[in-house]
Amino acid sequence: MKAAVYDETGPPEVLRYAEVDDPPLHPRGVLIEVAAISIEGGDTLHRGGGPMAAVPHIVGYQAAGTIREVGAEVTDRAVGQQVVATMPHGSHAELVSVPAGSTWPIPDGLELVSAACVPIAFGTADDCLFEFGGLQPGETVLIQAGAGGVGLAAIQLAKRAGATVLATASAPDRLDRLEPLGLDHGIDYTQRDVPEAVRELTDGRGVDLVVDPVGATLPGSIASLAYRGRISYVGNAGRAGTTIDVSPLMPGNHRLQGVFLGAELARGPRAHTMIARLLDDVAAGELEMIVDREFPLAEAAQAHAYVESRQAIGRVVLRP
Repeated sequence: MKAAVYDETGPPEVLRYAEVDDPPLHPRGVLIEVAAISIEGGDTLHRGGGPMAAVPHIVGYQAAGTIREVGAEVTDRAVGQQVVATMPHGSHAELVSVPAGSTWPIPDGLELVSAACVPIAFGTADDCLFEFGGLQPGETVLIQAGAGGVGLAAIQLAKRAGATVLATASAPDRLDRLEPLGLDHGIDYTQRDVPEAVRELTDGRGVDLVVDPVGATLPGSIASLAYRGRISYVGNAGRAGTTIDVSPLMPGNHRLQGVFLGAELARGPRAHTMIARLLDDVAAGELEMIVDREFPLAEAAQAHAYVESRQAIGRVVLRP
């Protein structure tokens, strides 16, 4: 099969398009012919300096396609079935081999490209807001990096739940794109101090919950909280050190909660069921998956560079 691989971590240019061995089929797994690959934030971070399972290494967390083979012990998946799958690595390829339990059947009416982008972004946003964030109707939420995959999902989910939604982005036109999704107030962080803007927009109170996938923005997220406000911290998309002074959490009795969807998926059916529900909601048009741009798998290096340029609004997809 063909895949986008690298022999050492580094900038996007380390990626090369190469012929590699097909992945083996596990008795409790499925082999999927990949049709669409969602480039996740963790993919670029791992390519830049993360662990490598092998040399050459195939990066990637998420892909959708059609099942080619089913393991001997699998009874709930079938050859020819369209599924979306998550995995520790390996998505940037023509074929992926994953446990059957790491797949979701794609609902009728949902295109493969959209389905390929749903589980991690929407599942993470849902957990940040509800399972760990405890968002209630009538509360106010701030979403850092609102134009990213998790941000776009969180805006829609928070608005649907009856929250007032604030979000940050790097330009007015990017914020304008978020308004149809449910954004109430946008903050251009290149022009405004975010905590100051939050205080103005909330009559000095602050927000009940912050979803922060950036990491470097944590000091501003803490400063934006109302009394007893919460932060769901979900990553380091800012690619900067995240060592901060957490003592400002104390005066306001604030809570900082780490969120990692992968740990939830590994520990029981709750998160898997939640993602299946979100796929149904996207298929029904109740939620929207925005795909900014598609690249051929052979141009994975260019696609990663585009993701890291932070021009995209929504997901960037590779097509084998």
